[in-house]
Amino acid sequence: MKKNKIIISVIINICIAITTLIMIILGYAGIKFTSGCESYEATGMPIFKFFTVQSNMLMGIVALIFAIKEIQLLKGKITQIPIQHYIAKMAATTAVGLTFLVVFAYLGPVSKGGLLALLQNSNLFLHLIIPVVSILTFILFERTSIIKRKHTIYGLVPTVLYAIYYVINLSFHIENGKVSPVYDWYKFVQNGIWTVIIVLPMMLLVTYIITLIIWKINNIKIKS
Repeated sequence: MKKNKIIISVIINICIAITTLIMIILGYAGIKFTSGCESYEATGMPIFKFFTVQSNMLMGIVALIFAIKEIQLLKGKITQIPIQHYIAKMAATTAVGLTFLVVFAYLGPVSKGGLLALLQNSNLFLHLIIPVVSILTFILFERTSIIKRKHTIYGLVPTVLYAIYYVINLSFHIENGKVSPVYDWYKFVQNGIWTVIIVLPMMLLVTYIITLIIWKINNIKIKS
């Protein structure tokens, strides 16, 4: 990594960490700063059930730790950033990338108020700005050749963990083969609980494709 790119990455990663914290606090407190109609208006502890919040929290934490490592690199305290931090950055970037894709390709069309309703208040940052900035930062300013194709499997970890949580939640709220939208907040199995066998593999496949894409772009830039 060139020094100027490291400095840019440090600044952006610190901004990501701070912005994530602020947006989650605003969401938790129910503080609104836009005037549009908003979907998923949960406040308080219920906001933490959403993959949006969990993926952004992961991104914020990983970004902060990565920035610290970059600062140590700039100061000469370490000679290179350990591979586990690059892998964690890739996985966190994949997670917010999945958030972005699900919002724009799936939730936007099916939600009351459409896509615009999902880009209000803190969700404007959690659904759009932080994911886009995180992806651009990883592929433009954090290029590395130490992440190998075999490491891309780790990009699935956040999604797998959330899938386990979501499926367990669904299993406890099945009535006559169906789950209330209250507990199926992403409406994945509203056509029947059996659809989980389609939805789950599809989400994992999409997650892995996202990981492969951001890894490939990151890696190709190094080789070129």
